[in-house]
This record gives sequence, C-alpha cells and structure tokens, in this order.
Amino acid sequence: LMHDALINEQGGGIDDLSIEEDDLRVHETEHLSSCATVLMIDVSHSMVLYGEDRITPARRVALALCELVTTRYPKDSLDVVLFGDTAWQVPPEQIPYLTAGPYHTNTRAGLELARDLLRRKKQANRQIIMLTDGKPSALTERDGEIYKNPFGLDRRVVNKTLEAADACRRVGIPITTFMLTNDPTLMDFVDRFTRANHGRAYYSDLDELGSFVLVDYVKNRRRRVR
Repeated sequence: LMHDALINEQGGGIDDLSIEEDDLRVHETEHLSSCATVLMIDVSHSMVLYGEDRITPARRVALALCELVTTRYPKDSLDVVLFGDTAWQVPPEQIPYLTAGPYHTNTRAGLELARDLLRRKKQANRQIIMLTDGKPSALTERDGEIYKNPFGLDRRVVNKTLEAADACRRVGIPITTFMLTNDPTLMDFVDRFTRANHGRAYYSDLDELGSFVLVDYVKNRRRRVR
C-alpha cells in the first residue's frame, strides 16, 4: 500500500511538487515479483506547444520513478527511452536535463525500442509506462527515412502505431499511457491504442501526474504472474 498520496499538493502549482521519503513507503514484507520497466518520455515539440509545459512534470515523474525503483525495488530494472523523430535510450542520470526538441512524435519507434530492451530482461514481469500528449505524427520507413505529418491524425501513422501496441500485447508487455492533454481527438486515439494493447490509460491533470504514475507502478509490481 502507498502510505500517503505520492504528491501532496497544498493548492500549489507545478513548481510546488515535492516528493518525500514517507510518500514512497510500502509494505516491505510483501513478496513481490521483480519487474522490468521501460519509461517512455515524449520529447516532441508539442510537449511545450502553446506555452503549456508538459515536459517539466514528465521529467519530475521520471526522476521520482527512478528513485522508487532504486531504493525500494533493487531487483527491478528501469530503462528510459525518449521519442521524438526517432527513439533513443538515455541513462537515468540525464533525466534532470531533458528538454523537448523540434521533433515530431514517432511513438512507434519508441515502442519498438522499448520492446527490444524488455526482450533482453530476465525479470518475471515486463511493462512500458509512456508519458505523452498522445498524438503520433512520424514513422521510420524501411529505408531509414522519417515520414512526418503534423496535421491531424495521419491514418497511416496511427495504424502503424496501433500495430506496435498490439505487438507489445502479443509478447505480454502491457503499456500504461499517461495522457498529458484533454484534447478529445487525442483522447480517442489513446483509447484505441489502449484497446489494441489491452493496457491502461490515465487522463490526468499536469499537477496530478506524478501521483498517478507512481501509485500505478506500485500496483503493477504487486500483480502476481499466473
């Protein structure tokens, strides 16, 4: 059980987020299966578009999750994958310096890299946690070229992204998506994405993001493998 809400807001904004030792307290005596997690973070331009900062809370969540894994679940593994025009792995030490770039959103590339990383893990459970504003807008072609379409939801990009979500489902990798916008069109895409993966999706306000991500992570760790 979580001892308390992970993030205890006292009416403040994003800059007032804080995580204390007691916020991460769990029952030490409960037997938990080990888990391999890939944390995917969207660093596309839309994460800072129109003056709405989504990258800062995403960065803070990533830091808090790393702290939780290393201090409470030492048998777990946590890898961090960023996705923009392409996808690439970064060490946790780089998380404090993450910024959104002039990128489109190649969600499919991020999922493929995450799936490849998890395929090599020995932990009993595997999962992907994705922090994004929901809109895929790029694909990597077979020749390595990047196809980009920032206008609307490109049907080809969407279908390839849904295929990647289904591929994760077929190898037993659930995806928990944390949606960082309340745009109805993008929420509809995330619903389709979640159904394809048989995963979970959360539509949270930015100031609630850290709380929901970490509570969900602990619950997933306690799920027993049948």
